[in-house]
Amino acid sequence: MNNNSKSIEAFRLAQNHIPGGVNSPVRAFQQVGGTPLFMSHAKGAYLYDLDGNSYIDYINSWGPMILGHGHAEVVKAVQSQAQQAFSFGAPTCAEVDMAALIKKMVPNIDLIRMVSSGTEACMSAVRLARGFTKKNKIIKFEGHYHGHADSFLKKAGSGLATLGIQQEGGVPKCVADDTLIATFNNIEQIEKIIEQQHTEIACIILEPVAGNMGCVLPQKNFLERIRTLCTQHNIVFIMDEVMTGFRLARGGAQEKLNVWADLVTYGKVIGGGMPVGAFGGRKDIMSCIAPLGNVYQAGTLSGNPIAMAAGYTTLSILNNTPSIYQQLERATQQLKNAFEIHFKTKQKEVQINQCGSMISLHFCTQPVTNFSTASAGNNETFKQFFHHCLAHGVYLPPSPFETWFISAAIQDAEIKKTIDVVTAFHW
Repeated sequence: MNNNSKSIEAFRLAQNHIPGGVNSPVRAFQQVGGTPLFMSHAKGAYLYDLDGNSYIDYINSWGPMILGHGHAEVVKAVQSQAQQAFSFGAPTCAEVDMAALIKKMVPNIDLIRMVSSGTEACMSAVRLARGFTKKNKIIKFEGHYHGHADSFLKKAGSGLATLGIQQEGGVPKCVADDTLIATFNNIEQIEKIIEQQHTEIACIILEPVAGNMGCVLPQKNFLERIRTLCTQHNIVFIMDEVMTGFRLARGGAQEKLNVWADLVTYGKVIGGGMPVGAFGGRKDIMSCIAPLGNVYQAGTLSGNPIAMAAGYTTLSILNNTPSIYQQLERATQQLKNAFEIHFKTKQKEVQINQCGSMISLHFCTQPVTNFSTASAGNNETFKQFFHHCLAHGVYLPPSPFETWFISAAIQDAEIKKTIDVVTAFHW
């Protein structure tokens, strides 16, 4: 058992100064119990806490660290820019280079606007869709999380599900009423909603591969049908690729699944670990954003030069080294195969979902295809599983509603240890 005395003391002090002792709710360990670990540093595939314990990292800052922690080229780029300036509040060539690289990697991006977070990107994309279509309602899916803007918190899964929040405090009813909720992978339901209200619906926003109710893949033809319906009814199709963008392929989930949206939102990998987001897409839609159009969006630190340095370097490595995606897929598939064989041998009902370098494990009997089936998992078993892994040096998301993220720094030794730890779990 690890000694966590310094983390325990740090958390005690943090609660005197920060609500709940954390600056993002899932970090509080409320779903799994126990005291959250306070980290001191990270390198490659490993995190190190205040007490000196090391952990194979399957959170990877909730996705951004696709190359692993402290990648030499990314660190060098950040250090170089930091010597020039932290921020200007004025245009830089780094922003232009970043936009051009993204357009090269994602062929349906005509124009792109940098922001500072995935939440800001999704919020701005929905506002843009409303301004473009002159309609107000949006469709989102139960269990899909697009940040904490008011429009998105209705049945948002992830953090709300982890904390057991049933009613979203602070969200005006009039805002919630304009958010229509659908079930992921239920195309008949979407068709019915659109048939009844298409003259009022500005956009459909979704995670093409959900990561906030575990890793949940779209079923065959689901996204394709949504694409068709949006085109037919002047509805803007928004893919939230904050998690999947540049992680599942150079062109993100759009490339991997061969379905292309009107607008796409980004975060996480796009910043290489720095706070960055972006939204982009069709020129006619993006031209409605100020200063070209009357849909206002602004940000003091948008296109921050240090963030651009980290993001541009990360994306350049991914763009120039396509074998990274093959490596990530192999490693994640290796984990999935080993887990499936083990639990089948032990006659344990476990569902394992995987897409590219995203994977999740659910302690339930039926396939996980939407938020309802994800919620059917045995949370008590997950708690035991989480703490078993943590005690043996494997750091997983502290919630059954979150996907694991694999980094390129996780090699054969880490894969073997992880398999050994997981297959040693008994319940």
